[in-house]
Amino acid sequence: MKAQIIQSFGDPSVFQFKEVSKPELIPGHVLIQVKASSVNPIDTKVRAGAVPAVAPEFPAVLHGDVAGLVSAVGEGVTEFKVGDEVFGCAGGFKGSGGALAEFMLADADLLAHKPKNLTMEEAAALPLVAITAWDALFNRANLVPGQDILIHAATGGVGHIAIQLAKWGGATVYTTASSQEKLEIGTRLGADVTINYREESVHDYVQKYTDGKGFDVVFDTVGGENLDRSFEAAAVHGTVAAIAARSTHDLSPVHSKGLSLHVTFMLLKILNKDMHNQYGEILKKVTSVVEEGKLRPLVDPNMFTFEDVSKAHEYLESGKAIGKIVLKNNW
Repeated sequence: MKAQIIQSFGDPSVFQFKEVSKPELIPGHVLIQVKASSVNPIDTKVRAGAVPAVAPEFPAVLHGDVAGLVSAVGEGVTEFKVGDEVFGCAGGFKGSGGALAEFMLADADLLAHKPKNLTMEEAAALPLVAITAWDALFNRANLVPGQDILIHAATGGVGHIAIQLAKWGGATVYTTASSQEKLEIGTRLGADVTINYREESVHDYVQKYTDGKGFDVVFDTVGGENLDRSFEAAAVHGTVAAIAARSTHDLSPVHSKGLSLHVTFMLLKILNKDMHNQYGEILKKVTSVVEEGKLRPLVDPNMFTFEDVSKAHEYLESGKAIGKIVLKNNW
């Protein structure tokens, strides 16, 4: 089969087109005819060698997000049949091949039926970011109706999904962004209040919107110094959920406010096979929300093909993308 592979870590130019062996079907798995994938920051980190512990062996086929057709069903699989449209974040990391190929072998527990009202390209934009947002909001932060939540990065991959899920979950949603264009997108996504973080300090918007009390939940999708700003924005006994916490911080605000801090590292359950079904179950719920018309991915207008994967990685790393970068398989 045709595939884009890497033989070593490096910049986006390391991708090579190769003919490789088609994966062999094994019990509990399905073979997916890949129609589309999307690129996430973790994919660029794997390619660059920044997280070697989670990287597949060389020659490696990368990318976790996939949407496609089931072309073969392994022993023990009962939920899917040949011809089903499916999506998931199902490989491209240690121990599994990724989506940048004609076919992908995937654990059936990591998949769900594709939402009927999305294209393959739109569905491929969802899995990693939707699972991350759902896990952080509902499983870790325990978001409940009526709470005030501040979500950083309105048009980011995880942020734009979190806005929609939090609104669906009954919260009052505040979100930050860096430009008027992004603030307007945040409003269209369902945010009740948008905040230009370049024009308003944390102190100012906490005073303005919460009378100085802070937000019940803060979801930091940025990391670094923004995690400190999240501690500042949270209310006493509030909750901070984070997805980028490989950094050093002063935890004094966490102590003085009695905050709960939860970190979601999405890959953990992909690398632990005993937990695969948890992600499949989340995707089923996501599909339901999408088909209700309450959730839709924000896809950057620049569409790439699998041949253009190097350009797609360059574009993501440029920081210019709004929403998710999608790649269509035209093989």
